[in-house]
Amino acid sequence: MGIKKKYTGYKSFDYLERDVDYRAFKPAKETDWVEPYLVPLSASEEERVIRLVTENPVVSAHDHVTVLPEDVTKIRDYLRRGRRVTAFEGLSKSCLDCVFENMLTVAKWDDVLHELGMRLCDIGHQDSVIIAHKVDDILRAHKEAKVALVLSIEGATSIEDELSRIDVLYGLGLRAMGLVYSESNALGTGLREDRDGGLTDFGRRCVERMNKLGMSIDVAHCSDLTILDAVEASKKPILATHIGARALWDIKRLKPDNVLKAIADKGGVIGIEAAPHTTLTKQHLEHDIESVMEHFEYIKNLVGIDHIAFGPDTMYGDHVAFHYALGASLSMDKAFGKTMREVPYVKGMENPTECSWNVIRWLVKHDYSDANIAKVIGGNIISVLQQVWY
Repeated sequence: MGIKKKYTGYKSFDYLERDVDYRAFKPAKETDWVEPYLVPLSASEEERVIRLVTENPVVSAHDHVTVLPEDVTKIRDYLRRGRRVTAFEGLSKSCLDCVFENMLTVAKWDDVLHELGMRLCDIGHQDSVIIAHKVDDILRAHKEAKVALVLSIEGATSIEDELSRIDVLYGLGLRAMGLVYSESNALGTGLREDRDGGLTDFGRRCVERMNKLGMSIDVAHCSDLTILDAVEASKKPILATHIGARALWDIKRLKPDNVLKAIADKGGVIGIEAAPHTTLTKQHLEHDIESVMEHFEYIKNLVGIDHIAFGPDTMYGDHVAFHYALGASLSMDKAFGKTMREVPYVKGMENPTECSWNVIRWLVKHDYSDANIAKVIGGNIISVLQQVWY
């Protein structure tokens, strides 16, 4: 449980013949493509980390467990083909029991169905990763030393104006969905827009439908007013799976105090972001684990320990190069141009495997209690899911 994950050596699409049945891209290393870093601990602290991950489910509220191509300039062709490599080996070296796996961002309906089918086919040919449809699946993964994936998409653009498509996505296994991905859509305003129109009438109907279905609502890429409207419209707690505090670093990707408080006041949970050049602070202009954890502590002090978790938003491979290659498509709200130091990667939070260990190591090193560590590494997310899912 938590360590020694089950893994039999399976690689994505092993059931097919490379470059015969499909075009293969050379994948990046799943771990150690840069020098690995672990928060240094004493022997007794190391023992405590192992005990904590053995006793408690570890959940990432937002990550991408896919492997980028080694040559990131080929990323558009790689994504277009829909055969994303899943980091089964990398996950086996993590202490993660559950990951909210976010697939597509802004895509057409047919593309969403194509990628979802491809991913499920690949996952169906191995036995170290399972799909989570209910909380019991997460707890089972922890008990059986597997990893449960909560399937999610970051924005609901693909449903267009067809409410019933949410039902279709639920039926295909999705249990979480972002309302908007940066650019506005039929549901509401995205965070990159200059004018904030909030949640639309259709967006309110979507929130209602997601509540009825038992699908988690994610507002991480929504505008401030859209988030406040969604909090008001939802009868259940919502998630902001990967954000930070705008009070510490003034970019739209992060959220102001009133929005953070509103999410928590409704019983929701806020996941702390770690994607390159997001959760910076004036005290830590070079993005690393210390800047990420400064956001964690700020929001923890603002909303309380029961309403915070981690959604690092990392992947396996060169994340910075990925952002440069797809920056316009991803509506990147970069911090470049500010008094920051650009980094090639976020030290200590480079990929889901490293993040999973280092978050816990940092919390142990800073003498957080067992009870509070259990909450922020998974307990708080599970508490919300118990209220939202069926």
